Amino acid sequence: MQSLAMIENWPVPTAAAAVVRADGTVAGTHGPTAHRFPLASVTKPLAAYAALVAYEEGAVELDEPAGPEGSTVRHLLAHTSGLAFDEHRAMAPPGNRRLYSNAGFEVLGDHIAKATEIPFPEYVRQAVLEPLGMTATTLDGSPAKDGVSTVADLARFAAEVQAPRLLDPRTVLAAQTVVHPGLKGVLPGYGHQNPNDWGLGFEIRDSKSPHWTGASSSPATFGHFGQSGTFLWVDPAAGAACVALTDRPFGPWAAEVWPPFTDAVLAELAGRPGDSPSF
Repeated sequence: MQSLAMIENWPVPTAAAAVVRADGTVAGTHGPTAHRFPLASVTKPLAAYAALVAYEEGAVELDEPAGPEGSTVRHLLAHTSGLAFDEHRAMAPPGNRRLYSNAGFEVLGDHIAKATEIPFPEYVRQAVLEPLGMTATTLDGSPAKDGVSTVADLARFAAEVQAPRLLDPRTVLAAQTVVHPGLKGVLPGYGHQNPNDWGLGFEIRDSKSPHWTGASSSPATFGHFGQSGTFLWVDPAAGAACVALTDRPFGPWAAEVWPPFTDAVLAELAGRPGDSPSF
């Protein structure tokens, strides 16, 4: 795909990208797809997927208590447990506000580790990484932010999310559906959003503005971006997903180049030659 070559103009030392169609085929790649990049918060969808495997295996229930008083596994996945961003202290009652929380995912990892009697990084490996052949991916440390992976591996994950084999498709549909609709909150890097919609471990685009996806991204688009300059989105309307990994921390540069890149990818997928990127 010609649009993927736009990453060559990004102000980053290293970048790689891929587009994966809904049927699992790779529409195109660009850059060193085997290079291992820190994922930062793009770790969360992998952790969430493992949590959903634990749910389907019967190890946990989505509505069982986990985290602060009144909170559940579902609250932790949807950033509505009330836990602070990076501290294990409650800032609001569960279900009251959308407080994006690394601590919440760490509590989630501990909860699943206790339920399964398997350390959470090992559970992620057994439940998600190994079955999908993601051999270059590791999660050693926080399930919120310490994953390391490649574009090639995340393309496999993007294919799985669009055509699930590890989970019932209805579970994945629930993960990309708004949990606790109408809650306000801050989208890190993009300020206050009303509503600030999330599913189970995936952020949902809806009508958020500004946003890290494109102006032409459908409201159903879901995914995650990371502070290490990484993102993964799935646009069901386009029938495709896109992964882009870099080694420069997120900042104004990303907010400037990511949306037009996404718009160019979507235009090329839709076969709109008039919208093809210029270099």
